[in-house]
Amino acid sequence: MQRPVPTAGMRHIAFRVRDLDAAERFYVDILGMQVEWRPDADNVYLTSGSDNLALHRTDGTCDATDQVLDHFGFILKTSQDVDAWYDFLALNGVEMKSAARTHRDGARSFYCVGPEGVMVQMIYHPPIADR
Repeated sequence: MQRPVPTAGMRHIAFRVRDLDAAERFYVDILGMQVEWRPDADNVYLTSGSDNLALHRTDGTCDATDQVLDHFGFILKTSQDVDAWYDFLALNGVEMKSAARTHRDGARSFYCVGPEGVMVQMIYHPPIADR
């Protein structure tokens, strides 16, 4: 199988944070990002226009030595590209962590495992897919 169309870049990253309010204040009030979506009290998605930063509140059990990087994502231009990349990566022996699915906000994505166990998300996210 041939590699699908190129990604639109690595413009999504997600952090696990113990203090969601402090993290949001830093990225919004100090760095100037804007809230794009707040699906619930434990998650907020921020943007500076052409990117997406997800902040996910942890359950408080992590300590300073735990990795705060939850995952990073490659932006895809269409929801069909998500499925093409899923098939391509699976056929090439990449460990899949989830099936491709459509999210509440209209995004479509899946997770796979990259080198060193780093979680990678392939995602079509409409607000930034065409930038």
